[in-house]
Formats: sequence, C-alpha cells, structure tokens
Amino acid sequence: MVIHEHEHTVGRSHIGLEALGLTNLGQQLWNLTAPALYERAIRTREATLAHLGPLVCRTGSHTGRSPNDKFVVKEPTSEANIWWGTVNKPFSEENFEHIFKRMRSYLENQDVYIQDCYVGADPKYRLPLRVVTQRAWHSLFARTMFIRPSREELNSHVPEFTIIDVPAFTANPEEDGTNSGTFILLNIARRLVLIGGTEYAGEIKKSAFTLMNYLMPLRGVMSMHCSANYGATKDDAAVFFGLSGTGKTTLSADPKRTLIGDDEHGWSDDGIFNYEGGCYAKVIRLSPTGEPEIYQTTRRFGTILENVTIDAETRRLDLNDDSLTENTRAAYPISHISNADLSGMCGHPKHVIFLTADAFGVLPPIAKLTHEQAMYHFISGYTAKVAGTERGVSEPQATFSTCFGAPFMALHPMVYAELLREKLRKHGSQVWLINTGWTGGAYGVGSRMKLEYTRAMITAVLEGALANVPTHADPIFGLHIPESVPNVPSELLNPRNTWADPAAYDAAALDLARRFHANFEKYADRATDEVKIAAPVAK
Repeated sequence: MVIHEHEHTVGRSHIGLEALGLTNLGQQLWNLTAPALYERAIRTREATLAHLGPLVCRTGSHTGRSPNDKFVVKEPTSEANIWWGTVNKPFSEENFEHIFKRMRSYLENQDVYIQDCYVGADPKYRLPLRVVTQRAWHSLFARTMFIRPSREELNSHVPEFTIIDVPAFTANPEEDGTNSGTFILLNIARRLVLIGGTEYAGEIKKSAFTLMNYLMPLRGVMSMHCSANYGATKDDAAVFFGLSGTGKTTLSADPKRTLIGDDEHGWSDDGIFNYEGGCYAKVIRLSPTGEPEIYQTTRRFGTILENVTIDAETRRLDLNDDSLTENTRAAYPISHISNADLSGMCGHPKHVIFLTADAFGVLPPIAKLTHEQAMYHFISGYTAKVAGTERGVSEPQATFSTCFGAPFMALHPMVYAELLREKLRKHGSQVWLINTGWTGGAYGVGSRMKLEYTRAMITAVLEGALANVPTHADPIFGLHIPESVPNVPSELLNPRNTWADPAAYDAAALDLARRFHANFEKYADRATDEVKIAAPVAK
C-alpha cells in the first residue's frame, strides 16, 4: 500500500521498489516530512520527545559502528579498484544474493519508509540515493543527513544506489558468511547496500560515504573525511581533517566563519562541496560556552539524539551522562547552524588543517607542513585513544587511520594521497598540523590543550597572522613550529619545554616516531622518496 498525499507524503519517484524485488510489502511511506516521522517514531515507541523538541532514540547494544561486520562484495566491475584487506573485507556474490533474498522475504507485509535524496551538493557530482528502512527514526536520520530534493526533483528521482536498512533482520553467520548477526554489505555492481542487525543509524551515513569514496576519485574528485568553512568570501576556505574526538566538528563551527559542512566533502576542479545536508556531532559533555552553536542544536525540533540520557518526568537532557556510551550523538539539519551556507559549496581551500589529539603530549600544538610532510601525515592519520573511551583502554594508545578515515576508504590510500598532492600543488594550499591533545606530559600527567588556545591558533592561521612568523624545525618530526602565535603563551609552542623532564620527553617522542615508522611500512611500496624522507627521525 502506498500512503496518500494527505498522509504527509511530499512526492515520489516513478521508480518503485518492485525494481529491487521488494514486493508484498505493507505500507510504503514515501518521503515523509520530519513532523510525520516524529509522529510515527513516537507512536511506535521508537523514540521519545525531549524538552524543547529533539527526538531521543536508543540504539541498543550497538552504540557505534560495527567495522568487523562490514564487507564489500567481490565482483568483476570493482574488484581491481578496491583496497582489499581488514577494512574492505571480501564477500561473495552468492552469499550476498542469499541474504538479500531472505531480507526481501522478511520485509513482506512490513511497513517500510523510503527517502529519496542526494549525496553531494554539487549538481555535477551528486549521487541520487534511496534509503529504505523499517524504522521511522532511521528514515528521519537519512532525511536529515542527506540532501533533500525539491518536490519536482522527487518526482523525477532515479536512484543510482539504494541502501536497505532493516535493523531487526539478523544474519546467520554459518549460512550467510557473515561474522555475526550484524552486517553491512556493499555491492557496487548491484548498486546496493544491505544493513541488518544494528540499530545504529550512523551505518547509513557511513555506507553512503564509502560509496562516494569509491566513486568520486574515479572522476578526479578528492574525497575527504573533513569539515569545511570559509571566511569573508567563498575563496577564503579551509578544510579540517581529523578522527573522532580531535575537534573536527567543534573547530569548524566558528561564529566568525561560514560553515559548509562538518564531516564529508569532495574537492573538485571547481572547489569544495559538502556531501551531506546535515551534521552528526558527538555531544558527550557538550559545553554551552565552548561549543554554543552545536549545543543549541540539542534544544531544537528536528534534531535526533542518540543514546543521550533524558529525565523521564521533565524530559530534560543530561549531556554529561555517559552511562549508555561515550559516543552520544546529535544528527541535525545543517540549517540549525545559523552561519551555515546551505548551498554546500565554496572555493578551493587556502588552508588544510590536520587535527590530532596526541595523548602522549609529544607533538607541537601547531606546526606548518611541507606538501611532502602533508602526504606522509595524511597517509598516517595519527591520533590517540585515551583511557575510558573504549573498554580495555587503560593508557594512551596510538591510533593510525589512513586518510583520517580508513574505515570508509574503498580505494588504496595512495589514490587519495596523490589526489591531495595534486590539489595542494595546483591551488597552493598551506597545510598545518594542530594538536588538540596533551601538553606538559602524556595523558594522566600533562593537561589537555585549552580549547581557547586551539581556537586562537586556528584563527591565526586562517587570518594570515602566521604568514611571516619565523619557524624552527622539530628535531625528530621535522615539523615547522612557529616562534609565536597571537594570544597563545609562547612556552606552549615547543612541547619539549612544557615537560618537567626533557629526557622523558625525548624518550616519548622517539617512541612515537618509531610507531609512525612501523605503521607506514604497509604503504611504503607505493610512496615516493620525497614522502619517505618526510618521516620522523626514529633513531
């Protein structure tokens, strides 16, 4: 049954679900608006309405992504391009068809929600996408995170890829060839992504990102796990690479600059464009003073809050409560940020900023990189986990995620690195490394770099205040450290000087340098000599 116009649908494509073999369904709920999806999610007890209007949802045992359950179907059209290994694990065509057949049978007589949307703000490169799910709040998540077509565009929408998300349907590992009951299966040839056994909506977003990371570089577009903003004009642009917890979303939400997007972008010959129409921010211990723009989104209709604690009587939130997970999240339309550019497009970046949270307290808080150093650190994608963020982590652990987003990179890392080098050289972008982690010692001894200092450093970069400031090279990492930065104490700029025991710093720095070398070995066969020379000194 197709829901009628008066029941909140706002238009639909002439391409139906029958094309995918989805038949004998219950209600087909096409492109419902946010209020209609709110009503459905609350009526079916998928979600709770919080004070001031956000929707609060629980994701059960899956409070984050399930990387061990993600596979790419090994098939002739994409096999030669995929970076096979622990990130992109192969899955057979036969097992894919088997599990898809069982999923189609499971969905018979079930109501499904369909959102037709786009990934990619630039009309030249946007991907028409369809998301089919059994959860109203997952449909709202897709509507929020992707780019919504106009009514006219909806009527002519032809999806190039479809994500079918059925959280209550689980796999049988022995029968289906999966690792567990949870699965995320990408099939490039069939233009399909199947998701099951997890309530975590982020799998929808990141599956679409993985598709773009496959498709865009083949068209000469640099696909990036980064945030982006611009200053007085669209040509005064900057991008911020960084893994979770490094400040990518926080630091790009700058009231003095215009936000393009917080997480996923393409860099084409015309400039930067956002892949998404929404933002997906961590909100654990969110500060109303340090992160006012993001904080305000947690108090608005249209925001989805995942695993945030809520008082059952007052319906007020407790953003400091991590009893369910450290990975509490807010998904909200980018229009919730008052200074966002809804076109999702800007010029080429003048500055490229790599964010790391070094829990060893070794890297400088700010440094300028050569283009060869930029490629080395981009391929390395370094940050560090600290105690308490994951079960079993009791001391700092070095984490290397190539291209600052390894779980979503479908092609070999050198494909993205070479595209980055090409863009940097062509457009003369300056690259900076910003350490938002520890100073004065490692985690447990030193202290976290103050957000006000990090903001001051980024402001100095973006306003050109460091253009003529002398630098000196770090003896181990070779990074070019400015002698001074406005509104930042000079003693913080050289990390060795902040340690009580300089010899202990030297030992820690050498240890981290060796970790960089060990990690880079798996990429060295495709790296140029110029990039290899940019490695830290590890002797």
